[in-house]
Amino acid sequence: MPRSSYKQKSTPRHDAKQRSHKGAGELRIIGGLLRGRKLTIADVPGLRPTTDRVRETLFNWLQFELTDSRCIDLFAGSGALAFEALSRGAQQVILVEKDAQAANLLAQHAAKLSEAVTGQALVQRGDALHFLQQQPDSSFDVIFVDPPFGMGLADDCLTLIAQNNWVSSGSWVYVETEKAIQPQVPATWQLHREKFAGQVAFRLYHVN
Repeated sequence: MPRSSYKQKSTPRHDAKQRSHKGAGELRIIGGLLRGRKLTIADVPGLRPTTDRVRETLFNWLQFELTDSRCIDLFAGSGALAFEALSRGAQQVILVEKDAQAANLLAQHAAKLSEAVTGQALVQRGDALHFLQQQPDSSFDVIFVDPPFGMGLADDCLTLIAQNNWVSSGSWVYVETEKAIQPQVPATWQLHREKFAGQVAFRLYHVN
């Protein structure tokens, strides 16, 4: 899969992950070179990381796919998914985040963590759907889609990812939604793994 650099463009804003507000806290990276690192989470209503349990399962699924990969975390929030991928060998991770406070903190973390690994983390403040309306120079290896619940954003994201060639054969797309939702994906995407944790459903698709 091509590895050309993504050209950043100015984009509008998007929504942070909407879940129960727990105030400022810490995120712990659970695997890879940065294992054990603790990162402050922005004190933004509705924002919290994907749980350790779900992350551990997801990155077990992806354990052989991350080395030198290019990844996007579309609703970055705390950066849990992007920084975990960076820790485990990703060459480049792009974190898309609307909220200014969260994006600024993510940028601080990205600068610090990029010094400790071979890959690079880039923060793009903007709206995920507007971000996906662009045409990338080349496809990405892994895209994380964990939008705010109750807003019906997952399907719109998946449509734009496929339509604008953000992925190609061999890419992986992770989707986290409410348990009751069944994402609508292109026929060329194969459901690789599916699991549930409480009221959350998380799925990994392989692009054929």
